Amino acid sequence: MKIIDVPQLSDEWFQARAGVPSASEFHRIVTIKGEPSKQAKAYMYQLAGERITGIKSDSYQSQAMIEGLEKESKARLLFEMMKDIEVQQVGFCLEDNEQYGCSPDGLLDSKGLEIKCPKSHTHVGYLLDKEAPIKQYFQQIQGSMLVAGFQYWFFMSFFPGLPELIILVPRDDKFCAKLKVELDIFCEELDGIEKKLRGMI
Repeated sequence: MKIIDVPQLSDEWFQARAGVPSASEFHRIVTIKGEPSKQAKAYMYQLAGERITGIKSDSYQSQAMIEGLEKESKARLLFEMMKDIEVQQVGFCLEDNEQYGCSPDGLLDSKGLEIKCPKSHTHVGYLLDKEAPIKQYFQQIQGSMLVAGFQYWFFMSFFPGLPELIILVPRDDKFCAKLKVELDIFCEELDGIEKKLRGMI
């Protein structure tokens, strides 16, 4: 795993992610069953455009995103206190061949951390049904473990004034194997589209 150590949501972070399949979007490449997603082609075209222009298509920072980062920082501090461990903040991580990556909300010695700070009603739903967030972010969390080579990943949901939710998610080796196959196919096709586009310039 290669770590690009830049602040998340910074210009450098968006630039590092431009044209690179990222775990937060893996659901657009593969379904929870490990099958090709119908969204894959549109995502592929988006990334191809980013590779040519060098501009990340979703680089806009809304007020909600900024507020989410502030809540995320509080959640991370709470996680460190509860687990009595220091969390390493990183920008963007690439798998060994640097074809795809992920943006963890933190790294531990051999585990990662994904923090979500949803609206209160969503967080309450997560507290009442702990499987719901794991299913919702299944491809992202499993994909992050694939990128990092880890066997476990913490998921944390946080909303001020409500109990926090922390779940240690194990790696699903069967799904990760399917995901890797689909990612390899996706990246090969993406390279081909990029080559065609550059030939038009």
